[in-house]
Amino acid sequence: MRTFRFAVRAVGPFSAARWTAKARRAEELGYSALLMPDHVIPQLSPVPALAAAAAATSRLRVGVHVFDNDYRNPLLLAREAATLDVVSGGRLELGLGAGWMASDYRQLGIPYDPPAMRIDRLVEAISIIKRLFSGETVDHEGVHYRIRQAQLGPGPVQRPHPPFVIGGGGPRIMRIAAREADIVSFIPQMTPQGRPRVREATAEATAAKVANLRRAAGRRFEQLELCAFVVHANVADRARPLRALGAGVEALVRDLVDTPYVLAGSRAAIREQLLRYRDRLGISYWTIPVQAMEPFAPVAEALTGR
Repeated sequence: MRTFRFAVRAVGPFSAARWTAKARRAEELGYSALLMPDHVIPQLSPVPALAAAAAATSRLRVGVHVFDNDYRNPLLLAREAATLDVVSGGRLELGLGAGWMASDYRQLGIPYDPPAMRIDRLVEAISIIKRLFSGETVDHEGVHYRIRQAQLGPGPVQRPHPPFVIGGGGPRIMRIAAREADIVSFIPQMTPQGRPRVREATAEATAAKVANLRRAAGRRFEQLELCAFVVHANVADRARPLRALGAGVEALVRDLVDTPYVLAGSRAAIREQLLRYRDRLGISYWTIPVQAMEPFAPVAEALTGR
């Protein structure tokens, strides 16, 4: 089994001093990475923000969880990712997804195409990005992208490329992740309005996704790091572990009970929960909302390296 590691997921704070202080604090607490989403919401723009975080730290990995493929041309995305890997000294985790939040598409004024088409574009983009990372001069004539004599300079520090993170949970995404990813992030499947699909967020449903991934990956499965996108984490006293949860999340926990995407309870209870999920699901990499960074740190410290 892989050893545990933990990342903090943040969109701010929105001042330079507080943002870099947050990054340094995450590193001090022993977190492995600082991750950001890629949505058209009130948040810092991920590439410059992560470059600043990397400059303020020495070990903390950085990444976008995940870049929404539809918002960028693959050549431009490869260039931004390679630059971020260079300026961080090889600490980038490159997350890629097909896009799902309908409000992003409305604000950007781009079509919200059916999932199959968005995933087709993602597959084509991944192929182009990997070819660019390899140092190839790329000519590509595809269904969605046409590229002529494209190349990167400089390329990424990490070779053959920064670890690719592919997130999702649908059967087709699992097949793509089995083939293309280094890290597979299990995310509760969302409606276009951003609400989790409850039946897809149970531990049982996640076990089925892991099984699909294992079948698709074959021998490659052992090389994959499995990650869970924790929607809410609350380290609370033993008597009332749900006390600090918002009403919506508390209702979700009551309905699901057994879900890897909500971690709530005492430190000891959460440690046992994570050990159980690693045994059952193989998930060793956990991304935690920044609001829980401080209270969750002792749990992460107790499990890191185990």
